[in-house]
Amino acid sequence: MSVLVCSDLDRTLIYSAAALGLTVPDAAAPRLLCVELYQGRPLSYLTEPAAADVAALAAAATLVPVTTRTPEQYARVHLTAKPPEYAICANGGHILRDGAPDPDWSAAVRSGLAGSAELAEVHAYLTGVRGEFVTSLRQAAGLFSYAVVDRAALPAGWVEELTGWCAERGWRTSLQGRKVYCLPRSLTKAAAAAEVARRTGARVMLAAGDSLLDQDLLMVADAGIRPAHGELADTGWQAPQVSVTAGSGVAAGEEIARWLLDRALDPGFAPAAGGWRAR
Repeated sequence: MSVLVCSDLDRTLIYSAAALGLTVPDAAAPRLLCVELYQGRPLSYLTEPAAADVAALAAAATLVPVTTRTPEQYARVHLTAKPPEYAICANGGHILRDGAPDPDWSAAVRSGLAGSAELAEVHAYLTGVRGEFVTSLRQAAGLFSYAVVDRAALPAGWVEELTGWCAERGWRTSLQGRKVYCLPRSLTKAAAAAEVARRTGARVMLAAGDSLLDQDLLMVADAGIRPAHGELADTGWQAPQVSVTAGSGVAAGEEIARWLLDRALDPGFAPAAGGWRAR
């Protein structure tokens, strides 16, 4: 059985110091492995058991990191000793193979954005409604825009108003940690994951993710898992084929890695839907 495992990174498999969610005394805290540096400083972690399971997962299946990060941001992450052959960046805007973006896929994605508002219009609107709670505004991969915000100072209703404005123009929003993303609705992780599945000949697709931007990925997979934190947890989102972790924070990341590995190694695992192609 050829298994494709598509997993979100931030707050799903890897965690910043602020997102660890540790509730035990320091002396009882798990050992952590740093998998990302930024400007020479440690930025993202997973537990050592999770790291071991991710390494085993990469050996047992085709592991594909799926992230809203740009290719440059993703390059900082060293999830396994040998980088996975495939990765999906910019929320599906880029498929990387051995670290290089596939130009045909990138061109197809941009062609599919024709029915949405232009990035310049959305970024200009986001610039106009920013306040002191917005610490920076950025455009990513020439495809979408996001604001880095102070969550504690974020005005009530601001995200909801932005969501409504974007929806009228074929865009959607997602609040993840300190970032508010604005993306074209047609820019999806699921479409890129299905393309990688086609290229690799996968018969089964497993998925993991925590945000609204992972919802389509979880739905296209034969089976998936989400942590008990994040946007999907906050909205109470559930699906029959999607499990939920018992823990949250980095402990949830450990559960997710084990869950994915167990199913990738199970020769009897056969989704009732008959494979991701049936969806």
